Amino acid sequence: MYDVGVAGLHRIINALPSLRDPNVGCVIVCAGMDGALPSVVGGLVSVPVIAVPTSVGYGACFGGVSAMLTMLNACAPGVGVVNIDNGFGGAALAYKVL
Repeated sequence: MYDVGVAGLHRIINALPSLRDPNVGCVIVCAGMDGALPSVVGGLVSVPVIAVPTSVGYGACFGGVSAMLTMLNACAPGVGVVNIDNGFGGAALAYKVL
């Protein structure tokens, strides 16, 4: 799935059946802007969440640093963070988790 950004929570709610499928062992969430999406998803699923901050954003995103700092401070349990734009690292971590 794609484009279930935190600004439109209805899109996350619509995606919940797929995210909570018993065959899903880990969720990779890529997010920019304010980086809140992994924490939201982490609060909605019972499996580990791999957070990948992206360098794309508007305003003061600082090349992804803003999103990464938000993700590192996530209060949802089970959220792990990789470096900015490191989708490969996120996938490698998910593979090791599984």
